[in-house]
Amino acid sequence: MKKTEKIKDPLELMLWSIAFPGFGQLLNSKYVKGIILIIAEFAVNVFANFNQIIIFSFLGDISKAIEQTNYPWLMFYPCLYFFSIWDAYKDAGGGKKPYAYMPFVFSAYFVTVGLIFSPKLKLFGQLIGPMWLPILFLPIGICVGAIVRRIMLKFGGEKSRAME
Repeated sequence: MKKTEKIKDPLELMLWSIAFPGFGQLLNSKYVKGIILIIAEFAVNVFANFNQIIIFSFLGDISKAIEQTNYPWLMFYPCLYFFSIWDAYKDAGGGKKPYAYMPFVFSAYFVTVGLIFSPKLKLFGQLIGPMWLPILFLPIGICVGAIVRRIMLKFGGEKSRAME
């Protein structure tokens, strides 16, 4: 007798991956991948001091958040995070349109750039820090990714037209 597989909601799995990288993969029954992502997220989180950064950022102590940040480790986080979200979404049947991954990829790029500038870049004379500045760069990444996707669809030639 064939086991019937429950259809997964791509949005639900994407939201679980936003909550914690790897959870969407576990719900997709991709146990090895999910456990690897959870271990990777845990390692990066611990070595980057990310939870401490989050606490200081919410308390408004941006200088302490910057001081606590292990930038070489934290720079892994955006790619790990957005890959986990995209992967869970894709495995659940989302993202089937051509180049649908572009907003996710460019989000990872721009959040990383925001992180790089976070110890120096001031807005209205205030440091924003290693948690808030990358978040402010996120909408830019989403928009640039969407624009690049549109350009690729328009000028991508036969391959992108065949994929639609």
